[in-house]
This record gives sequence, C-alpha cells and structure tokens, in this order.
Amino acid sequence: SFTMNTYLFVYDLIQFCGHSWIFTNMIIRFMSFGKDSVADTFYSIGLVMRLCQLLSVLEILHILIGIDKSHLFPRFLQIAERIIVLFVVINSQEEVQGKYIVCVLFFLWNLLDVVRYTYNMLARMGIYYLPLTWLNFSLCIPLYPLSVLAEAFTICVSLPYFESFGTYSIKLPFPFAFPIYFPYVLKMYLLVLFIGMCFIIQNLFSERKAHLGTGNIKKKRS
Repeated sequence: SFTMNTYLFVYDLIQFCGHSWIFTNMIIRFMSFGKDSVADTFYSIGLVMRLCQLLSVLEILHILIGIDKSHLFPRFLQIAERIIVLFVVINSQEEVQGKYIVCVLFFLWNLLDVVRYTYNMLARMGIYYLPLTWLNFSLCIPLYPLSVLAEAFTICVSLPYFESFGTYSIKLPFPFAFPIYFPYVLKMYLLVLFIGMCFIIQNLFSERKAHLGTGNIKKKRS
C-alpha cells in the first residue's frame, strides 16, 4: 500500500542519513587528524551508531508483518551480530573503543549500509539504476565476510578486558550454583558467528542471482 511504502521510504531515509553522517564524519576526521582520530572515534559517532543499530531492529518487525519481503533468518542474524558486538562487547569495554579494529568495523558496516539504504529508497519509488543495483548486491559479498572477521577480531581484543574486569561473569544462585564465565561465552559465540556467516553468504549469493539475473536486468532496464 501507499502508506506502508511511504513509511518504509521514510525509515530507509532516516537510516541513510544516519549512516551517511557516520561514514562522512569518519572520513573527514581521518583526513583531518590521521591516526590520532582513532582514539575518540567511538565518542564522536557512538551515539548515532547505537541509535541506527537499535532502529534496525524494526526491520525484523517489517518482515514479520509482511511489509518487507526479505528473508527473516538471514536478516535476524545480521542485526543480532551487530547488536551483540556493539552493545555487549564495544560499549561495555572502554579500553576497546579506541582500538583501530573498531574504526575498521564501523567503516565496513556503514559503507554497506549507505549503499543498501540508498538502493532501498530508490526501489520504494520504483527506480532501479543498474550500477547501484549491481553495487548493492555485489559489494556485500566481499565486504560482509570482512566485517565478520573484524567483529571476531574485536571480540578477541576484548577478551583480556572481560577476563580482568569480570564484566558479565556471574554466579547463578541455588539450586544451580555454578558460575558463568563470560569470556567462554564469547569464545562459543565466535563459532556461532562463523557458522552464521556461511549461511548468510549463501543467502547473499542467492539474492544476487535473483536480482542480477539476465531476465531481471532486462526487466529493470525496460
């Protein structure tokens, strides 16, 4: 319907503005201050980044109520892994926030999202530019695995801090009475992260084939 399509366009526009601001801010700061900009990158863009990632949870709702035809499970995995890395790992450990890997991770996330939300906005209006369509469904194939590697490296960098500070490590009360050592949880999550990556990459190739097949390209050109 027109109302739902307008709502989705506004949602994509808000996300595009947020991620474009983050992406532009990171580039300008790096060009102005060089490697010195890394130390406080999270402090300068962290709030907007957290808002954008929280807002992305709505995309799961969009799929559930049927106004977005994307596949639910791959999108859920992508959103969940970002929420976990950003809020559980990076946001909770101040020592990690100034690491180079966090800047690399944010750069990859926002590069992917700027392209994706630009494509989505134009698609809501029935506008398909072949170069943008190709970029949207091709760029994610090499960059998504790189972002997962950056997420995994961020988790590995954070492990010594979780071990020394005991963040999120708890001891369950009776009758369970056994401790939960959070670094072990993160190490197990790394395995889940790479298993999910394989599934999502397979889905990305399927989407690329569906949108960039010869028949679809001719149809969008016409």
